[in-house]
Amino acid sequence: MSFSLNEIEAMVKRAARGAGLSWGLAEEAAKGTRWLSAFGYPGAEMLVKPLHLNDRVPSIDVSPVSLRAAVWHAPARRMSPLIAGAALSDCATRLLDRSAITMEGVSFPLLAVPFMGGAALRLGVPVAAEWMGVRMATDGSQLCVTGDTDALSSATIEQMIFFAPAVMSQHCTPVMRAQISNTCWSALGAFAHRYFAPATEESRKRGAGAGQGDND
Repeated sequence: MSFSLNEIEAMVKRAARGAGLSWGLAEEAAKGTRWLSAFGYPGAEMLVKPLHLNDRVPSIDVSPVSLRAAVWHAPARRMSPLIAGAALSDCATRLLDRSAITMEGVSFPLLAVPFMGGAALRLGVPVAAEWMGVRMATDGSQLCVTGDTDALSSATIEQMIFFAPAVMSQHCTPVMRAQISNTCWSALGAFAHRYFAPATEESRKRGAGAGQGDND
């Protein structure tokens, strides 16, 4: 089915909140999914996977142990691309100070890419990421992709390297609508329903409502 970018962003925001993400991170996930969709990438389809994978998992388990370390890793040995991406955007200046930030065990790395846009806008220079032979670079409004595009669908990777400034040799043209499967839209709707459902004690046990914590 075809959906506008506004529809996608609104649904993902509710779904991410229903999955237990904090309001701030849910908003970032929605903006990031919209951004990927605008460039023709299956952001919504990919987002459903970590929402299921990290459902009711404490955020600290899939967050970087230390942002000051040379290499970021998570206690669970698999890092949320949403939390890692948000941290990257917040730590954008360190990309120029260190030339690169390396992350290990990132799940669904494509979902971390939109956060490079915020970092690029803060720095005023393009930011790029490389993993498994693919390279993506953005200045915040344009996107350049080179290398092995099969790696874009990776579920978990050993290492992802972000660096700046980056060179952008070609650009993708944004669109205003995106195709999302009925299965994916229904899955997002199921998470979104938790947000709207009354959070009774019994429903919490079944998974309705956003729950007690902001898990990613």
